[in-house]
Amino acid sequence: MTMESLQGRIDAARGVLPMLREGTSGGYPFPIPPEFTNWRDEQAAWKTTAVLFDQSHHMTDIYFQGPDVRRLLSDVGVNSFKTFGRNKAKQFIACTAEGHLIGDAILFGHEDDLVSLVGIPIVPHWAAYQAETGGYDVEVIRDEWSVTNTGGRKIFRYQVQGPEALRIVEQASKGTLPPIKFFSIGEFTIGGVPVRALNHTMTGVPGQDQTGLELWGPAEHRDEVLADLLEAGADFGLRQGGAISYSTTAPESGWLGLPFPGLYADESARPYREHLSAASFEGTASLGGSFDSADVNDYLSTPWDLGYGRAVKFDHDFIGSDALKVSAAEPRRVKVWLRWNDDDVMGILSRSLFGSGPRPKYLKVPNSSYATFEWDSVLADNRLAGISGRCNYTVNVGGYHSLALLDPASAVDGTEVAVLWGDPKGAPVRPSVGPHVTTPVRATVSTKPLA
Repeated sequence: MTMESLQGRIDAARGVLPMLREGTSGGYPFPIPPEFTNWRDEQAAWKTTAVLFDQSHHMTDIYFQGPDVRRLLSDVGVNSFKTFGRNKAKQFIACTAEGHLIGDAILFGHEDDLVSLVGIPIVPHWAAYQAETGGYDVEVIRDEWSVTNTGGRKIFRYQVQGPEALRIVEQASKGTLPPIKFFSIGEFTIGGVPVRALNHTMTGVPGQDQTGLELWGPAEHRDEVLADLLEAGADFGLRQGGAISYSTTAPESGWLGLPFPGLYADESARPYREHLSAASFEGTASLGGSFDSADVNDYLSTPWDLGYGRAVKFDHDFIGSDALKVSAAEPRRVKVWLRWNDDDVMGILSRSLFGSGPRPKYLKVPNSSYATFEWDSVLADNRLAGISGRCNYTVNVGGYHSLALLDPASAVDGTEVAVLWGDPKGAPVRPSVGPHVTTPVRATVSTKPLA
C-alpha cells in the first residue's frame, strides 16, 4: 500500500480518525462571490421573495449512460427505481455493505438510459467506482466540481428559490414553462435556449411557503440565461445569492449535507479506499468538533438516523440491504433542530474577541463551518445525548441553530440540552482554528423546522 491511495494515507496516519483530525482543509467551498448585496437580505429573500443561487461550480456531476443504468442504480441505491426514468429525479442514498450511510446526492433522469448524480463528490465517486468495477454495461462521464475541473463545466445550473420563484421563471420563459410535479423535471426555453428544471425546495415546505426550480442547460449559454432570469426577477424582488448566504441554507432546511461516511471505516469499503486517491476530496477531508471518540464507529450513521427511512425500499437487493433489514429494528438516533441560546451565543462572540485569558472558539458569522465533517457533543442532564452538526445563523430563524442526532429520550420538543462548542485538537493543525477552550451553549430541541 502506498501513500497515493486513501487507504495508504490512513495507514500512514495510524488510523482514519488521526488522519481526519490532522486534516487542514476548512469548510466545504462554494466558489462563487461571497455576496451580491448582503447575506442578510439574501437569506431573507428565500422566505419573502426569491433568491437565485449559481450552483454551477460546487457540485460534482457524474453521468451514467448505457443499457445497465437501471441495474446499476438498483444495486447501489437504497431507493426503489421501479418507476424511475426520463424527467424523473430522486434523492439518491447510498450505504456500505454494513448498512452505514455514505451520503446522498440528487439523481437526474435525462433519458431512460442516461442519468447523472449531482452533489458533494462523495456519492457520485462511490457510484462511479461501482459502475467501473462491477461489470456493468455503462459509460461513466465525469464533470468534476470547479475546484478540480480544469476543462470547464459542461452545464450551468441555477437555483431559483422562494415564494416568487415560479412566477419569475415563468416570466423568463415567456410562457413556455410547463407544470412540473414535485421532484420531477420539465423542459422549456429561456431566451430561445433549451433548459430543463427540477421542481424542489432547499429551504422550506414544498407546496406551502416555498417553491423552487433548479435549472440547467449548456454552459455556453450561462450568461444569457442568467441575464434573462435576473431581468424577470427584478419585477418580483429577486436577489442574487452569494457563497455566504448559500452556505447557511442546509441547517435551516433540515439537510445534513456531510454526515461521516461509512466508506472510511467499514471493511467492505477497503477496496474502494485502496482505489481512491490520497489527493481526492475524501483523502483531503478533515474532522472537527468537540465530540472526540477513539472509536470510528461512534461517528457512523444509518439512513434511519437521518430520517431517510421513507426512501429505503426492500423491493430490490442493494449494497447494504441485508444490514439495513437488521438495523431497522434496532434503536436509532433522531434528527432534530437545536435553537441555540441567544445569551450564550452573545457571550461566546464577546469573550472570543475581547478581554484576556482563555477564550471560547471564535463563532464565525453567519456560518461557523471550519472542517469537512463537524460533530459537537450534546449533553442532556450532564450525559452524552448525541451529536450536533455545523451551526449557523439566518435572519429567518433569528438566531444560531444546528442539526443534531439525539437519542429518542432527548429528541423531544422543548428539551433543554447543552452543545459543547469548540475543537481543542484543531488549533495546532488547522490554520482556521485558534487556541481556545471548549464552551457549553444551551440549546432547545425542536422536531420541526425553526423558520
